[in-house]
Formats: sequence, C-alpha cells, structure tokens
Amino acid sequence: MSESRLNPASARELGTLVLLLSQDRLAEAEQRARELLAMHPDDGRLWKILGVALRRQRKDALPALRRTRDLMPQDSEAHRNLGAALHDQGRWAEALPSLNKALELQPSNIDALIEAANCMRGLGRVREAISLYYRVLRLMPQHAEAQNHLGNAFLELGQYADAAGCYRLALQIKPNDAQVLSNLGNALRQLGHVEEALAASRQAIALDPKLPMGHNNLGLILAAQGRREDALACYRQALTLNPNDVEVLNNLGNVLRELGSRREAAAVYARAIELDPLRAESHCNFGNALVDLRRLDEAEAAFRQALTLEPEQPLTHLSLATALRLKHRSADAEANCQTALAIDPDHAQALSLLGELRADRGRFAEAETLFQQAIAADADFSFAYLSIATHRRMTSSDALWLKGVEASLARPLPLANEISLHYALGKYFDDVGRYREAFEHCVRANELSKRRGATFEAAKLAARIDSIIRDFNAAFVRQPMIEASESELPVFIVGMPRSGTSLLEQILASHPAVFGAGELTFWNRAFAAYRQAQIQNHSGADLIPGLARDYLRRLAALSPGALRAVDKMPGNFMYAGLIHAAFPRARIIHMQRHPLDTCLSIYFQNFFNVGPYANDLEHLAQYYQHYLRVTAHWRAVLPATALLEIPYEALIEDQEGWTRRMLEFVGLPWDDACLEFHRTDRVVITSSKWQVRQKIYASSVGRWRNYREFLGPLERLLELPADS
Repeated sequence: MSESRLNPASARELGTLVLLLSQDRLAEAEQRARELLAMHPDDGRLWKILGVALRRQRKDALPALRRTRDLMPQDSEAHRNLGAALHDQGRWAEALPSLNKALELQPSNIDALIEAANCMRGLGRVREAISLYYRVLRLMPQHAEAQNHLGNAFLELGQYADAAGCYRLALQIKPNDAQVLSNLGNALRQLGHVEEALAASRQAIALDPKLPMGHNNLGLILAAQGRREDALACYRQALTLNPNDVEVLNNLGNVLRELGSRREAAAVYARAIELDPLRAESHCNFGNALVDLRRLDEAEAAFRQALTLEPEQPLTHLSLATALRLKHRSADAEANCQTALAIDPDHAQALSLLGELRADRGRFAEAETLFQQAIAADADFSFAYLSIATHRRMTSSDALWLKGVEASLARPLPLANEISLHYALGKYFDDVGRYREAFEHCVRANELSKRRGATFEAAKLAARIDSIIRDFNAAFVRQPMIEASESELPVFIVGMPRSGTSLLEQILASHPAVFGAGELTFWNRAFAAYRQAQIQNHSGADLIPGLARDYLRRLAALSPGALRAVDKMPGNFMYAGLIHAAFPRARIIHMQRHPLDTCLSIYFQNFFNVGPYANDLEHLAQYYQHYLRVTAHWRAVLPATALLEIPYEALIEDQEGWTRRMLEFVGLPWDDACLEFHRTDRVVITSSKWQVRQKIYASSVGRWRNYREFLGPLERLLELPADS
C-alpha cells in the first residue's frame, strides 16, 4: 500500500476544506485540495471535495468525480456527484448508471432520486420518471421541487390538469416560487384558463424579472390570445436573459412567421439548429420558414433531417408533403400524407392536406369527403371549412357548414385560423348573393391579415418599377445577348393574380405537346441575382447565359418530351425584360382582366404569399397602377413576336378564336382538346383549381358591380387607360 494511503489527509485538513466549501470560497477550496492531493494522491475524500469545488465553479469536474468513484466505490455520494455532473450537462444516458448505483447504496437519497427521474424524462421515459418523483414524495411529502418536477412530467404527457394540481401543491409548500408559478401559468394556458394563466405568469415575473422561462411562458399565453407583438417582446426578453435557449428561439421563430417576418424567422430557426442540431422541431420549423420563402429544395432537406431524428412525427411528414406538393411531386406528397395518417388516423391536418391533393387532380367529391373527415376529427380545424368553400359553389343548403364556421369563430383561435374562416364566410355569402355580409367578412379577414406585420411600401415599389423601366429599355431589348438561349420550350403567362392566368395555362396544357409547370419561383431570385451583379460589376449581362441554362434545366426536368412548357407565375410581369434577354425566342402571354374584377378577386382570396398590397383596397389600387406602368413599358419595347396580350373578357366571349390565336403565337397546331380544357387530367395547385375545371362561364365578368358601393379607392382604376 502506498505511503499516501497509509497517511491520508488529516481530519483537520478535511475540516478546513469542508468549511471553505460551506463559505462558498470555492477557488480557495480547489487550490488547497490540489495541494493536499499532491501529498495524498489516492485520498478519495480529497478528490470528492475537489470535484464538488470544480462543479460549483462550473469547471470541468468529471475527471475528479470519476477518480472519486474509482477510489470510493461503496460511497453513495461519490456516485451521485458524478451522475449529477453528467445530468447537468444533459448526458442523461451516461448519468443514469451512476445515479442508479448511488440509489442501490442509499435507496433514500432524495437528490439522486430526483436527478435519476430528470434523466429519465430527458430520455423520454416520462412514466418511469413519475414513479421516482412519487417515491421522493413518499419519503418527503413537503418536497416542493419534487412536486414541481412531477408537474413538468405530467405536462410532457399532456395531462395538464394533473400538472396544474402538482404546481398548486408545490406552491402551498413554497408560495413565492417564481419558477413554479411560471409552470402553473403554462399548464393553465394549455387548459384554456387564459386569465388565470396570465395572472400566474405575471406574478412569476414580478417575483423574478430575470427568469427567462417566465418571459417565455408569458409569451406563449399572449401568442395564444393573438397578441403576437406582445409575445414577440416577451421572447426577445427571454433571449436577452438566456441567448442560447433553443425552446425560446423556436417560439420566437413561430411568432415571427405568423407576423410575416419570414426571413428573420428562418435565421432564428437556423440559430436554434446551430445550438442543438439533434432537435427535430428546429429542423421542421426551419423547413416551414423555407417553404414560406419558396426555397423548396432546402426546405425538403430540412424536413428529411427532422424525420431522421424523429421518424414518427406526423406534422413533419405533412410539412414535407407540402414542400413536395409545391415541387410538383404530388405522388410523393400523398405518400407522406398517408404515412402521417398511418401514425395518427384522425389527424385533421393530414386528412385536409390529402383532400387538397385530391382536389389538385380535380377529384373534388373525394376531396370534400376528406375535408369533412378533418372537421369531424377537429371541429376547429378552420382550413377544412375554407377548402370546402373554395372547391365548389356554396348554397343556402350548406347550413351545417355555416353553423360549424360560426361556432369556431365564437372561440379563441390562432390568427391564421380566424383569417381563413372569415375568407370562407366571404366566399359563402358571395355565392348565395348576400354581398354586404360577404364584403364585411372579407374586410375582417384582410384587416386581420395586416396583423402579420408585413407592410406595403409604395415608394419602394415605385422606385423598383422606375429602375426596371430605365434599365430594361428599348436599347437593352434590341441588344443581342451573347449565349442567350434559342430554346422555344418556355412559355410565360403573366399578369395580375386572379386575372385568368390559371385558365390560360389549363387551356394550353390541354394540348398534347404542352406541359403546364404551374407557378415557378425562379425569376424572382434570378432578378435579385442579376441586380446584385449589376451593383458589383456595373453589368449583369454575364449572368444571363447561366440563368438561362439553369432555368431550362429545371423546366426540362419537369416537362420531359414536351415541345412547350408553361410557367404561369403571374408576377413574372416584372421580369419580362430579363426573361426576353435570356430567352429571345420564348413567348410571353399577358392576361388582362377588368381592373375592378381583378382587384376584388384578390381581396376575396386568402393570399398570404402574394404580398401585403393584397389586404388593403388603397394599396391594391396603387399596386395595380404600377402593374399598368410596367406592362405598358413591355408593350412598347418588346417585339410583337415575343408578347401576346389576351383580354379575359374576350376569351370568355370567344374561347375558340382566342385559343387558336394563342396556339399560333406559341407555334403549335390546333387541337380540339384545348376546347375541352375542363376535362384535362392534370395537377393544378393554384387557388383556381376548381374554376379551371368548369366550362367557360361569364358570371365572373362584371362581378365588381355587386360591390361597387364598397370599392372606394379602386374606382379610380376605371378612369385609367390600359397603357397608362
């Protein structure tokens, strides 16, 4: 046996170290313990004191604690200290064996029981944790911390009433505990007791203004009330106190998305992933923000990473399905919906999204059955009510539907749900001819949409149009671009949203030589890249050949074997000059519709991604005037072989004549299938999917007259010539 074992540290020396620890003189305790260990390297008691001093200073204590365990294998505290240090680092699986050994040696070790239970919760073994918390409470019924942890475990299981009961018992023992009050507020929020939840959360913050989760939980309550700006302030305060809290970062990202700050939301989720790459929720939330930004390839990758971490999460499968649907991969999207339903057969969102996918293919009866199943599964799932209204004409016999919508609106709802229900009622009352009520609901929907935080910047839009007209002038258009594509594959349909662009695409896509690619987001990003190149190099011309190759590659991948592929993104009217430079042989079809019919239809539509101008009649009028400015410019500078303008009303009146003219313009022979466009079996994911599968009808022409008394700022558009 070594001399140090024969001559361990004296009781006096150990007593001095214990006194230093009790006085919180941790650095001195650490230094003295190291000095004594130089003389007594195998004294487990010295290693134990060193480990405690290091841990309490938040230094790396694990080597000292492991050495203690090895030297004192029958000491319960040695095992508990090591397990506690691993527990503090979130290393649950490594901590449990040490804590279990401590409990084997000392079954009534309260601290070891609580830490073992916390580790089990961290590993998802919540019910096992509950049994350990109860064991603590049998040993010590007045243990407030154990009651609080037991409440947290019930909260994780969704047993909110049980959780609240535990928190109340903890508060009887320790009335002014800010953490427990904050937790109680969270449980009450889940139970729908909003006022009590607010009171508990505010009391928690008053007791401890520096409690990060107090601010976070208050933010959750405020967000549930629709007070998103207030919630935003709470989350930011929580992050000021603890910048690396991943849960708060996700909550902040969620409210930013609801407020329309999608780029900031994506950045916040990215930060959460950086801090904890193994948290599936962060990857899924990041993917949702990327879908909002139409960065679909990146979104798909984010969802797949989330599913690698948590394969049985229905919402992630549905988020992936949404991205795949937008990428025109309908079969893959449906497979993900079916996977979500295999996990949860009554998942309202899965049933509804599957219904949308069936409606995309024109299978509207199947779709409505699925929407009704979604409502049966969750009576407050508002999006299914809107989908029913969107995919057919409503009648006065839809009384049960109307009752369901009104009942949902009578309860507190998330902002997006409330918006969708008011749009649904707008559609219903419009269909049944009750125009004043229809418009009132659309006003409400649009005013609520403004709460998302996006603002219309008229001066910025005007400057943008000015620069487009200046830079893409006649000289630019006449100048041949080196290595521009000679392909005639692309056909572009442009115009205002709701001007009939989907109808035109459906007619063209009914031709056997044409593929309808839907609304591709390529040119918005391409234009931004071109502008950036201009800023850096004073010319973006060198970028154009690469843009053409990239776009053609994507388009060809979607439409193998087609002679023409239609990109019907309406907003491409901004980029016609750049498109013509990249594809001088491509054809651009501009769909024009009566300005008031167009703007009214936009106002009645739940267009979250169109732009903030869509939610205000004055902004709509301003935007429409800028649209007229830029399209008049293209009419003046583009060659006649590149641009065809089709009046919506003329197409309705003479479908065959304008269809023949359109096919001739894009260089294709006549085909009778174009007159039977409503029978064409193809996927359409725009809001006009139902309308384009009906025969040509004239009831949409002059619809604005039903609302003339309400249109105010739009009236001035009647006085503007089309080339203004």
